[in-house]
Amino acid sequence: MSGRKAPTLVVVALGAFVTTLDNNIVAAGVPSIARELSLDLSALQWVSIGYMLPFASLLLVAGTLVDRWGQRLTLSAGLLAFGLGAAVGGLAGSAWVLVGARVVQGLAAAFLVPGLLSLLRTNLDARGRAVGATLWTASLAVALALGPTLGGLLSEYLGWGWIFFVNLPFVAVMLALLPVTAGARRDSGGGRPAIGSMTLVTAGLVLLTVALVEFGDDTRTGDVVPSVLAAGGLGFLAWFAVRERRARERLVAPDLTGQRVFVGALAVQLLWGLGVSGVFFFTPLLHQESLGLSPVRAGLPLVLVAVAIMAATPLVPWAVTRFGPHRTVGAGLVVVALGLLAVALVNHIPEVLPRAPGLVLIGAGSALTTPLTSHALEVVAERHAGTASGLLTASRELSSALGVALVGAVLTAVRAARLDAGVAAGPALAGGYTAGLLVAAGLELAGAVLALTVFWARKTLPAVTSTTTGSPFPDEYRVSRD
Repeated sequence: MSGRKAPTLVVVALGAFVTTLDNNIVAAGVPSIARELSLDLSALQWVSIGYMLPFASLLLVAGTLVDRWGQRLTLSAGLLAFGLGAAVGGLAGSAWVLVGARVVQGLAAAFLVPGLLSLLRTNLDARGRAVGATLWTASLAVALALGPTLGGLLSEYLGWGWIFFVNLPFVAVMLALLPVTAGARRDSGGGRPAIGSMTLVTAGLVLLTVALVEFGDDTRTGDVVPSVLAAGGLGFLAWFAVRERRARERLVAPDLTGQRVFVGALAVQLLWGLGVSGVFFFTPLLHQESLGLSPVRAGLPLVLVAVAIMAATPLVPWAVTRFGPHRTVGAGLVVVALGLLAVALVNHIPEVLPRAPGLVLIGAGSALTTPLTSHALEVVAERHAGTASGLLTASRELSSALGVALVGAVLTAVRAARLDAGVAAGPALAGGYTAGLLVAAGLELAGAVLALTVFWARKTLPAVTSTTTGSPFPDEYRVSRD
């Protein structure tokens, strides 16, 4: 096992980095993609949603399939698919080829995350797993910090295709290390994956997301299509709920759905992601199209958010001990809301510097939501730790996809109304962005109220360790159970 430790840690770190980087590096490049491929805002959103939605949907059963098919087969196929999606995405000459490549990458990432985390369980001892978990978290943080700036640099100096090509060296290194890290053993006796339930919930989420994007499309004024799509999505989700009650093999164990604190944590995390993800996606677009910044300078301010998260995280254990997880999480969401409002208040100023305090507040507030994941996992029985961790991770990705769609719908609708009123394109986009910020702030405040309501009865929590992460980085490594 000792000979596999170093390669395992390298593969785990690279996997955490590349799957997270691929999500946020795109934001700085979307304006360049939009100009070259002539994409409108509705189509542009799918460059991000196409990755996050399949990632979130398949993650719920991917862990079971990793056990059934074996680490080596699953990770090899996942890495090859991820690399293929990156290569096709970088060469794409049309919107739907690019979105299709992103879907392939999202599907691959859904298998890569539990597959890579399972290496911590099978290849490392308790001390090694702690190191691996910390390394996973650090890689996520580095990817979050570097993504916007790296995306801007690649777009400006090499072309937006390199946003996707940059994944290929990482994939190649991980493939080379798989023979000495991933086992070939399969667990044919494991439980059957709930494919039927997963299909229903995925169909429902996809239709609802499409409906949100279409509601914001100014070319569909008075069109009933978005309403029909939304109704279809709700219908599939209702069918899923009925099926789950009757199915022998459920997608989500009844012990989890009946756990008030855990379900509340999922809802709070969903509200957090709905509020901030869409804002982050559209911020570089606003900076380039409204403020006239280059791709590099447009993405650079988002680094403030990542730096604030890392700077505030060491304060979280003290806050949890002093005030309890319910007040810490609630306060964090309020601070995020204040940051969003601060950016909205200065959005009419055509400069970046006045936005900095709001961005710092968003990052610091997000760090204070750290206990959300730890508290939710604390109340779950150990036998459900893997499923619970997968659900929390899926909730994060789902909230990101829906957040881009929701904020995009608000931004597009308000921008269209302002354009119709004779406002110039730049100020019209800024007006839509401001409306999106206000909606996002409202979602964060709703999350704060819910956190205080759901968590109030459990005011104590063991000290948060250095491997505990903020809301953007749930304790995904806990999917790997002893």
